[in-house]
Amino acid sequence: MSTAIPPGDLYLVVGYDGSPPSIRALDAAVSLLQGRKGRIEVVYVAHIPSIDMMSAGALAEIESSFDEIEQDLRTAAADQLRGLEQGWGFERRQGLIADQLIAVANDVRDAHPGDRVVVVVGSSSHATHRLVGSVAVNLARHSPVPLVIVP
Repeated sequence: MSTAIPPGDLYLVVGYDGSPPSIRALDAAVSLLQGRKGRIEVVYVAHIPSIDMMSAGALAEIESSFDEIEQDLRTAAADQLRGLEQGWGFERRQGLIADQLIAVANDVRDAHPGDRVVVVVGSSSHATHRLVGSVAVNLARHSPVPLVIVP
């Protein structure tokens, strides 16, 4: 096994929702970036499971809640990334979580050809995810870039 660092910068796309697994994923991304050039892209995906059945008023209220959650998560990520020498960004997306993380990874890869792009997520500990699958499992099946699943 080679331990040589491949050429190019390292871009880490981290799924982040403030849960313990996502906090561990962000910590792991910081560790992976140590000693390398690159950037961490923190991505919060706001997910509305059944948008078809909601009124305009309900959607506006949910959007307002997502705005508050985004600000809280941005602040928490900034605290967690304090002291990181490399750059980082925070982005909110809406839709299916795995699909949006893949979209961000593709966008970063397209913007930085020749550099490494890796998605980093925490593993779920929910029992139901063993039956219906989790974001990490979905990413493992469909990610076009390397994936790190943090226990």
